[in-house]
Amino acid sequence: MTDRVRFITHQSKQVLLIDLSGCLGAEVEKIFRAVPDLVSTRPGGSVLILSDFTGASFEREAIQTMQQTAVFDKPYVKKSAWVGTENFPQGFAENVKNFSRREFSAFKTREEALAWLVAD
Repeated sequence: MTDRVRFITHQSKQVLLIDLSGCLGAEVEKIFRAVPDLVSTRPGGSVLILSDFTGASFEREAIQTMQQTAVFDKPYVKKSAWVGTENFPQGFAENVKNFSRREFSAFKTREEALAWLVAD
């Protein structure tokens, strides 16, 4: 799991990379279940998160787990960026935003997302 959910350094800042690229629904769910353990060890309002959904597929359980994780993580997160959202199911992004009452900015590449995340 450490290769799919890990902290990386970009411009001297720590970013939690959630790499869901190419994952099936059951894998997406398993990966998101590991996220709260990492995020909750950091100070409130400090975590930068980059989620890469490129080529991922979603099942109902995975979507529910993502929503629950987004709600749980909210106090710890400073900014969240998404990459690879082109294949999201209809209304999925809006549902996660509304359910979690969080903002998620979408980008075409990891590089664009990382640049945005570390900018103050």
